[in-house]
Amino acid sequence: MPLFEVDPDIRKAKTLASDFYIDPEYFEISKDRIFSRFWHFLGRKDEFETLKPVNLLPGSLDEPFLLSRSGETVNCVSNVCTHRGKILVGEPCRANLIRCGYHGRRFSLDGKFLSMPEFDGVKGFPDESDDLKQIPLETWDGFLFASLDPISAFADLISDALECLTVLHTSEVRFLAKREYEVNAHWALYCENYLEGFHIPYVHKALNEVVEYGTYSTKTFRYSSLQTGYEDGGKIAAEYLFVFPNLMFNFYPWGISVNIVRPITPSRTIVEFLTYVSDERLMNKGAGADLHGVEMEDEAVVESVQKGIRSRFYKHGRYSPTREQGTHHFHRLISEFLG
Repeated sequence: MPLFEVDPDIRKAKTLASDFYIDPEYFEISKDRIFSRFWHFLGRKDEFETLKPVNLLPGSLDEPFLLSRSGETVNCVSNVCTHRGKILVGEPCRANLIRCGYHGRRFSLDGKFLSMPEFDGVKGFPDESDDLKQIPLETWDGFLFASLDPISAFADLISDALECLTVLHTSEVRFLAKREYEVNAHWALYCENYLEGFHIPYVHKALNEVVEYGTYSTKTFRYSSLQTGYEDGGKIAAEYLFVFPNLMFNFYPWGISVNIVRPITPSRTIVEFLTYVSDERLMNKGAGADLHGVEMEDEAVVESVQKGIRSRFYKHGRYSPTREQGTHHFHRLISEFLG
């Protein structure tokens, strides 16, 4: 039996037990069984020239990687020297090879060992262990993703949802801004809030004036879900693509807001907002006009839930069959991988 069983019938199901959000053991288990198996956002291919150090999910997995680019070819390799473990590259730069600043070991841009001073006479050297570890890397319309041990190809995670997306801006956008928010709550509570529009009339008064609550829809797929908000008259105001376990792609008329939910502790989460724009003139209109204000309202609710789930009188909740399909789907995936 899974650690946290969630009935597939949403009409019968209870939410994840509160222990999941409180016990540090389950937080650590999630890193290995969930976050190491899925894909993590690394930015866009056109955001660096040759070398760019990246950290896979800082504060959680904390694995230093290095993106290297040669023409149109992009590789993702370990950013740790195979000699003594020094971080190889600390800042984005242009170079035709990778050189360790500690003892001079050199690697090609795809991580192959090239040379090492003062190693004459070392037996069995070099071998494959002297190359930098290649990390699985995938590209989706210019966006880059890496995984330690992927459960599936990234394209498989989003293919069904992409068929339902109305507008895809990804190849047209340019990076505009990054903002980080610290939320005093468990990472999953933040995701659960994102995954339902049930709270919009109660929490987001301004957004509720833009999005028609009665026509708000949610579709779930194997590892993703897609929410669509409509304006009066049936025009799409926004589409919200969630990719398990922690990636959010919010499509607005002006472009895309990418949100990355980074677990830090069982009660602390960092959320990155990355803004990619195709038409800056539309940014002050519609559902995507006040993302900061909506975020502040969401944080207040999620942080209140974090306090409430510690109550001795709370163990489980129930789901609205018409409004919380996305949250139920999310809980089912967590239960599957924790089990």
